[in-house]
Amino acid sequence: MASIIEYYGTGKRKNAVARVLLRPGQGEIKVNERTLEDFFPNAVLRTVVRSPLLLTETAERFSIRVNVHGGGSSGQAGAVRHGISRALLEYNTELRGKLKEAGFLTRDSRIKERKKYGQKGARKRFQFSKR
Repeated sequence: MASIIEYYGTGKRKNAVARVLLRPGQGEIKVNERTLEDFFPNAVLRTVVRSPLLLTETAERFSIRVNVHGGGSSGQAGAVRHGISRALLEYNTELRGKLKEAGFLTRDSRIKERKKYGQKGARKRFQFSKR
């Protein structure tokens, strides 16, 4: 039995985690069993997801299956981009230069700052009253 060629990558951003599977195909992208257009109605987020494929000129070469959970739509799009970039690296290590230069391999470490005690939020204070 012939084994199916698959390339796997895990992407993370904010609280979102994306598991990406690249298989040879016609360029269709399915996110949580839905089409990319259905899952990300925002055109900017779809561009973010496709950016590593367009950069490496591999958009029509793979069918992509993505499982993403946690966070909001922006974080999920960033996580999917990170996962696709890592999977492309598994497919061909020569793409590393392009992807690294564009910053797609770097895990965006910015996360929500914790709320502090005696304050309204992370930075915001309760209103000060002199009298």
